[in-house]
Amino acid sequence: MRKIILYIAVSLDGYIADKSGSVDWLAGQDEEAENEDTYSEFIKDIDTVVMGWNTYAQIRRELSPEKWPYENLISYVITHRCEASTEKIRFVREEPCELTTRLKETPGKNIWICGGAGVIQPLLQRNLIDEYHISVIPAILGDGIPLFGKSGRKIQLRLKYTETYNGITELVYTRR
Repeated sequence: MRKIILYIAVSLDGYIADKSGSVDWLAGQDEEAENEDTYSEFIKDIDTVVMGWNTYAQIRRELSPEKWPYENLISYVITHRCEASTEKIRFVREEPCELTTRLKETPGKNIWICGGAGVIQPLLQRNLIDEYHISVIPAILGDGIPLFGKSGRKIQLRLKYTETYNGITELVYTRR
């Protein structure tokens, strides 16, 4: 069965974006050092990515305005906006839990939860995330958009492995 995997970066104080929504702080401690590429290995087992409108807009506007970076995946963008879907980018009005539960029941590789908080929070509340790939960035933002916020539930996890490079620590957990 497909797994629902949260793969995301977070500041040391737990934010996925600063208070203005920016992610310009996503870097290791030494800008000259080459970061290891954990994404290339991770993406081999993924064929679907789920994100909210704000994450989609940020990718289009700031992170990769020239080219959609997930062209080899089917992208689901959860939004209330009326946007025309394409073969690879599907705009849906489903709730995150309904969408991911439906996708998990279809054949395919794993499902990547890309962000943001409006997608992650309901999945946490229902304990639907199978694996957590959290890259802790060596930055303290002081304020911003929290990764977990108050989910209202305790979730027990098991550490699968850790990896550290250029001051970034990647933590991989599974549900117990």
